[in-house]
Amino acid sequence: MSSEIQKVHLRTKGILPVQKLRVLANAGIISHADGYPLQDDQFQPNSIDLRLGEKAYRVRCSFLPEDESVNQKLDKLSQYDFSITDGAILEPNCVYIIPLLEELHLPSHISPQKTLFNGNENGVDYQIVSGEHLSAKANPKSTTGRLDVFTRVITDYSHRFEEIRSGYKGRMYLEVVPKSFPIKVKTGDRLNQLRIRHGYTVLSDQDILRTHSSDPLLFTEQGEPVKVDNLKVNNGLFLSVNLHASEGQIVGYKAKKHRDYIDLDNINYYEVSEFWEPIYHQPDDHLILEPEAFYIFASKERCRIPEYLAAEMIAYDTGSGELRTHYAGFFDSGFGGRVEDKGARAVLEVRSHDVPFLIEDGQTFCSMKFEPNTEVPEFVYGDDIKSNYQGQELRLGKHFKQ
Repeated sequence: MSSEIQKVHLRTKGILPVQKLRVLANAGIISHADGYPLQDDQFQPNSIDLRLGEKAYRVRCSFLPEDESVNQKLDKLSQYDFSITDGAILEPNCVYIIPLLEELHLPSHISPQKTLFNGNENGVDYQIVSGEHLSAKANPKSTTGRLDVFTRVITDYSHRFEEIRSGYKGRMYLEVVPKSFPIKVKTGDRLNQLRIRHGYTVLSDQDILRTHSSDPLLFTEQGEPVKVDNLKVNNGLFLSVNLHASEGQIVGYKAKKHRDYIDLDNINYYEVSEFWEPIYHQPDDHLILEPEAFYIFASKERCRIPEYLAAEMIAYDTGSGELRTHYAGFFDSGFGGRVEDKGARAVLEVRSHDVPFLIEDGQTFCSMKFEPNTEVPEFVYGDDIKSNYQGQELRLGKHFKQ
């Protein structure tokens, strides 16, 4: 064992950037199943991609483990299991549980400025020094949401989806429910991503307004920073839906039902018309959503995430229960580029429940909450790392021909 100790001091609260995630992986806090080492391209500016394991379980219903392990719940609810090492098709509206290849060994909360973890990797001793606990949060990747695939991470003895408590040690599992299309998945596919937090700090509404004043977060359709007085904030920064365009232009897409399956390996492959109905601009800038249909729209505002922040999109609760927006929630540092790039639209994934529902141009649809990074990531979202959706307008997932 080397006498040199690499000390990693986590003094600032916030989201751990890519360089710290790599240290946690080297230290064994983020680990992997035997035979499946972590890949360098799993590491994103503020998160790590999670990979599907070797087996899927078809279960009768969704569940939370509460006072049991996930495997104990599977013993009760699993109807059958099957290998996905060579690929398998998941059918719409069926619930599947797939163990992931990544595991977590999060240290428990302790008193300030104590050593959270000691480890050794390739002859280097690691010592993680911190005054706050480490916890984790998962979310679907952007492409997963745009395919209308509903996913949630589950952990043993948990009473919440996607949230992983401080001190958790064990496997992670992914609940997968395709909604509009059958999908073909295989071991190693990446449907979700994980962030690790040091403490928990969310920007207040006043912090959001101050940040926007000096480093704009939202831009108008004309590319000008939204005036501070026109920002809508209430426990987050609100965005609205865009239904306005020139005559004959597309403002959204509606998923077709009962189509062929989508193989997640096939990029820029499928004809849009085979899977989607285009929605064209209407003169009165409104649209009635059909019950249980799935739609893709774009935000009216253009947004950007400064390199020192990370963001998460949150569905807007109308209180009616009729409109459900389900989003791929994480927005990495650098999304939308620099101020002079004037941001990018957020893509909104929408389903109306039970009854037809009217939406109008500029209607509030979602909010974004912001968390600081513990330090600026060594790289950010954008062309340099071949990010799929930088500078986007209205756009379907990467599997469809652009």
